[in-house]
Amino acid sequence: MKPTLVLVGRPNVGKSTLFNRLTRSRDAIVANIPGLTRDRHYGHGRVGDRPYLVMDTGGFEPIVKDGIMHAMAKQTLQAVDEADKVLFIVDGRQGVTAQDKIIAEQLRKSGQDILLVVNKTEGMATAVVTAEFFELGLGEPCAVSAMHGDNINDLAELALENFPQVEEDPKSKHPKIAIVGRPNVGKSTLINTLLGEERVIAFDEPGTTRDSIYIDFEYKEKHYTLIDTAGLRRRGKVNETVEKFSVIKTLQTVEDANVVVLVLDARLEVSDQDAHIAGFILETGRALVVVVNKWDGLDAYQRDTIKRELTRKLAFLSFARLHYISALKGSGMRNLLPSIDEAYAAAMAKLPTPKLTRVLMAAIEKHQPPRGGMSRPKMRYAHQGGSNPPLIIVHGSMLEHVSDTYKRYLENTFRETFKLVGTPLRVDFRTGKNPYANKKPAPLTEVEARQAHSRRRRSRKRWG
Repeated sequence: MKPTLVLVGRPNVGKSTLFNRLTRSRDAIVANIPGLTRDRHYGHGRVGDRPYLVMDTGGFEPIVKDGIMHAMAKQTLQAVDEADKVLFIVDGRQGVTAQDKIIAEQLRKSGQDILLVVNKTEGMATAVVTAEFFELGLGEPCAVSAMHGDNINDLAELALENFPQVEEDPKSKHPKIAIVGRPNVGKSTLINTLLGEERVIAFDEPGTTRDSIYIDFEYKEKHYTLIDTAGLRRRGKVNETVEKFSVIKTLQTVEDANVVVLVLDARLEVSDQDAHIAGFILETGRALVVVVNKWDGLDAYQRDTIKRELTRKLAFLSFARLHYISALKGSGMRNLLPSIDEAYAAAMAKLPTPKLTRVLMAAIEKHQPPRGGMSRPKMRYAHQGGSNPPLIIVHGSMLEHVSDTYKRYLENTFRETFKLVGTPLRVDFRTGKNPYANKKPAPLTEVEARQAHSRRRRSRKRWG
């Protein structure tokens, strides 16, 4: 097992910046706003040939007893329990604060191994800036600058010095599942229900989740990575800079995922924003499962209404499985993961060229493509050009005249034959080039020129 380093500290001391340095990534959103990070955020790092896990946490305020800050504090305490080593981050430019002392006392009670890290020390004498932090009673502080990258490797080596060398297992291929939807539709609650624990903050307040949180879990000996994302509002409603970053991270997460679970709120009508989100998922080509949450408590009329709206507004998602659930109560969840497995298998399916070509020929025999001008498109064979989503390439001539309607006919034929449920399917046409199209004829030899002249004379005599 790789050692887990947990970053803890009060708000705005640079935990997320240090997380990005230790993981050599930009996975954590960074801004000069206190309380930006809220959930536990895992990342992978390496110093030399030694791998480790890093866990970012929200600003720790243990004295707050209610609200979102209390939920963040609970998440931080859970992270400390999971830690192999706690990196307590303090601000070297502000010095020791009363809140630092409270956090230090709380961490000492946990009994975990603690390394005190003094951040924001660029351009300052190490001995001077760390002197006052000895009063926290956590041993010798380590001075770093996460913003400028000063002493980051030394910090990682110091944090790992008492852990044995471990071999990093090669990453197995397993589906990455992004949970996507509008704010406050129950995405975080759905993840917590799947995991069976309060892993991410689920709060009755839109915009609670700000970053994309990757969570590995195992169910019936199958491995998955769940990704909690920030809610997507209409562009005109997005005003805060932080929310703009959150939206960008969510869109990047959709592209990074293998399967997307689109969560809708059964107590609200299917909005244009829901259709826009679904359209973006379809455009990226990701496998899809649609979940209608908060289904409990609706009467028969309300349920019939939402079903009619889904059929009318999201008809282009007919290839995806649809589930009616209550994430809070756990009802309707039994078949969700099997549908995700089915969609992932369809997205990664291997389609043999001989069978694809036979299906293509059978489709043409049943219904030929309409003429384009003076000629009819001719299709000769098909093969697979990619996965996630499956891409089928059809070769032939005059294929630029194939209509969109006939293209959809071929897509539906391939989908039904290979039972590709839960994934978009793309068909691309390739027309072979004529090698002689732009080639100039070779000049005639003297003998060929005389023969051509004789043929022309005979033709003129014959026809007059």
